[in-house]
Amino acid sequence: MVILEENRKTVEKLKQYFIDVGFEVEDVEKILHSFQLKEFEKETYFVEEGKISRHLAFVESGVFQYFVLKEGEERTTYISIANTFMGSLLSYLNETPAREYIRALTAGKLWVISKDEITKLQNEIPAFKAFYIGLLEWQICCIEKSRFDLITLTAEQRYEKILAEEPHLLQHIPLQYLASVLGITPRHLSRIRKNIR
Repeated sequence: MVILEENRKTVEKLKQYFIDVGFEVEDVEKILHSFQLKEFEKETYFVEEGKISRHLAFVESGVFQYFVLKEGEERTTYISIANTFMGSLLSYLNETPAREYIRALTAGKLWVISKDEITKLQNEIPAFKAFYIGLLEWQICCIEKSRFDLITLTAEQRYEKILAEEPHLLQHIPLQYLASVLGITPRHLSRIRKNIR
């Protein structure tokens, strides 16, 4: 991987992430060589419905929206922000066409890694295999929690849960997308926000 001078600062963020989660420096260098930096303009797609997604990405900067189209209307299911991993898990794991879109809501940068490179790293670095399994487990748990919350909690309770557990999201997500994640209209969300203040 050739790192351009203007991207040196950017790679430091990815490097620090892997150091913080416990990798040895020599392993981190090997891991970094498996990623490619890609820049996304606002409204461009990382994943498109109907296409197989064979990549995961670390969000260096920007805000990325997961959404599905239902009866011609966008339904936001999740938002990814800086310092998180993202991907269309079902498509990636099963190598089947994606059932969702992942789009840049703002200009952003992603460190992208292919499934082949992930397999290679798991074979070369035992700690990476444990990291990868943990990452997938965490993603699956997030999906499960979100599904149960949508069924068992009221919109007010779901909003309060985001306030308590992920307050940083509220600084990055435009209200119409937050409302969609909560399964309500922007007007309903405005009422909830007024009542909670």
